[in-house]
Amino acid sequence: MNNDIVTSVREIISNIQSKGDSAVIGYLKKFDGVDFKSAKDFKVTEKRIAEASKKVSVDLKKAIKASYDNVLRFHKKEYSNIKKQWFLSDNNKTVGQIYNSIEAVGIYVPGGRFSYPSSVIMNAVAAKTAGVKRIVMMTPPKKMTNEVLFAAKLCGINEIYTIGGAVAIAALAYGTKTIKPVNMIVGPGNAYVNEAKRLVFGKVGIDSLAGPSEVAVVADGGGFDGTGRTRYDGASIFVVQFKRNRKLYKEKF
Repeated sequence: MNNDIVTSVREIISNIQSKGDSAVIGYLKKFDGVDFKSAKDFKVTEKRIAEASKKVSVDLKKAIKASYDNVLRFHKKEYSNIKKQWFLSDNNKTVGQIYNSIEAVGIYVPGGRFSYPSSVIMNAVAAKTAGVKRIVMMTPPKKMTNEVLFAAKLCGINEIYTIGGAVAIAALAYGTKTIKPVNMIVGPGNAYVNEAKRLVFGKVGIDSLAGPSEVAVVADGGGFDGTGRTRYDGASIFVVQFKRNRKLYKEKF
């Protein structure tokens, strides 16, 4: 990890811990050019969520809904297959396992180069299926698109903040006067988000420390869809080697 990134993220986390909402407002102006006057400005209102949903095209709504239904179907099946069993041990004591959902989960939806309603669905539906009572979503102000808000509404998320990067991770982990801390943080992001998750791990749970995608595909000339793996970060690498029909690559890309 780049030492400059580590130092920068440590400073951000420290300031969020000590200054709370005022530090969040300051960083939003510094990193995103958004001049919020108070902490209430970075919480997305239900009115805005409803208005955003109306602006999404019918076809895109159908696609997002289809994705939601597929993911929900998978996680319901997955959840139903979790074994909940009790039995007598050798010394006649009843033992077994209890699975309880996490009370509060923070979902980070990255800014990156595009809009990612898929990240909302992939993280929120799993939490919803598991029975998580409070799901908090954060994404950078300039990437709080209508599609992302529609996906959030579809997933039943009503606590949404326009905060991005390491600032969002720190606010989710340690909380502020406006934002209650969560128990676990999930979702992809850039190097700053990744480092912030590494540093807050222990205070909260995290899903993983995912680096930039490095994908290699050996294709035989048939169709494939791999470029999506490079969407989060410019440091991602996508390599294709065709065993035959190299002309297809030149024509398609």
